[in-house]
Amino acid sequence: MSSATVGVSHEAESSAVSSGKLALWWFLASEIMVFGSVLVSFVLLRLTHAEWSAEVAHNNALVGTINTLILLTSSFTMVKVHTAYKERDAAAFRRYMGATILLGLVFLTVKGFEYGAHFEEGLLPDKSLFWGFYFGMTGLHALHILAGIAANISLFAVARTPEGLARFGHRAELNGLYWHFVDVVWIFLFPLLYLG
Repeated sequence: MSSATVGVSHEAESSAVSSGKLALWWFLASEIMVFGSVLVSFVLLRLTHAEWSAEVAHNNALVGTINTLILLTSSFTMVKVHTAYKERDAAAFRRYMGATILLGLVFLTVKGFEYGAHFEEGLLPDKSLFWGFYFGMTGLHALHILAGIAANISLFAVARTPEGLARFGHRAELNGLYWHFVDVVWIFLFPLLYLG
């Protein structure tokens, strides 16, 4: 293969990555609008509903803190996934991507147990406006976590070998941007729903 062909191939790949990143930023901007509008609505209603303090007390702040630590740890492992790609270290890529996926699943499992405890107490979305917001916001967030896990599993499947890593590993940056966004959303949800 000539050096000119390699140069064109590299430019095409670089352009594709840039296009992918631009598309992801546009998608995240739309997601910010969705979550932002719901969060602002919640805060404005919270200011006029002092009784929500009693509702918030039903949420276990320790469990929420543990889930926050789980997501923050998964952000760290996602950064290590991208580092492993840059270093072309397929073993580290597999290890850290597996950890990220596992931490996402643990987060959802903990959230599932929380939901179960609330259901047993009769705290359903129709119980009050607060619980409607709680289940709406955390449910939407959980769907985004699930989508991130699916994207990470997909990338893990195609990039687990050195050859696959060289070909598809650049997507780790895109997956990472999405994963960090989902983590940041939780950083806003946690104090509002558990400490508010």
